[in-house]
Amino acid sequence: MTDSHSRPSAPQPTDRITLAGADIAIPPLGVGTWAWGDKKTWGMGGYDSSYTEETILDAWQACVAAGVVLFDTAEVYGGGESERIIGRLLAHDSGVRDRVVIASKFMPSPWKVAVTSALVAAARASAERLGIASIDLYQIHGPISFRSHSALADALAAAHAEGLVKAVGVSNYSVKETRSMDAALRARGLRLASNQIEFSLLRTMPEKVGLLDCCAELGVVPLAYSPIGQGRLTGKYSAANPPPASRSFSNHPMADVDTVVAELRRIGAAHDGRTPSQVALAWIMAKGAVPIPGAKNRTQAVDNAGSLGWRMDDDEVAALDAVALYGRRGIAQRFWQHG
Repeated sequence: MTDSHSRPSAPQPTDRITLAGADIAIPPLGVGTWAWGDKKTWGMGGYDSSYTEETILDAWQACVAAGVVLFDTAEVYGGGESERIIGRLLAHDSGVRDRVVIASKFMPSPWKVAVTSALVAAARASAERLGIASIDLYQIHGPISFRSHSALADALAAAHAEGLVKAVGVSNYSVKETRSMDAALRARGLRLASNQIEFSLLRTMPEKVGLLDCCAELGVVPLAYSPIGQGRLTGKYSAANPPPASRSFSNHPMADVDTVVAELRRIGAAHDGRTPSQVALAWIMAKGAVPIPGAKNRTQAVDNAGSLGWRMDDDEVAALDAVALYGRRGIAQRFWQHG
């Protein structure tokens, strides 16, 4: 075992990571809100009758109480409904606005040729749905635009100049794309604050190809979406009980996933019975990324928060590294997801 005095301390709910180029600080754990208002993939208002706006309110309150105050959304989540839900949550408790960090995204569809006007209009519409004057972190949703990084940087700079956004980031950008956007923003007096990527024990590609190292070098915070493999690493699913087919991220044969979950259970048992998902999230934090798991209800929010306040030793991290899966680009992601 490694001497505990030589290792970083356990991430705490009160810890904060400052985003480059802005007076914005985020906790080491956030919340992804893709599922909020989404029927097709996540079943809200559809196949999951237990999932309602009331359970989202419970999740929101539990997250805020635990210090998990970064909430990530996007204009396309639920056709804007995710942002509307967050707006209603903020209105429900107006005093919480100064405590939370709201992140959203612009979808740079190829047909949006006039990208500056499109992005500024989208940021304004997102802010209106959220019920806030300025979005704390605004991100390009993926590298699918036909416009150059210079043009996209111009668009982000315009939104920033209008006070619509405070910090700017990207999502699904490769090492090369991250460096290019970082340089384009620096040329305009801005900084690239974040790169939101699919990163988990079921998709270690960002670490293996040097993307995490690139982010660390540039001062860019990696935000890890699908950090528990769309539920695959919770222990709820198995080869005998696979997840819904619509949950395509981190898609592997469940027999392979079962091997990873078994190791998560083993390590969790040695840490006061931590759950598989808590260990999976702690592993991501140990890699220097900020996981943003979903939370559809209070139980999930509390479980997520249980990944804070403790840490694995280096041998346990290495044991998970040994069973982790590299991941691959699915057909649906091949045009825009980082590699």
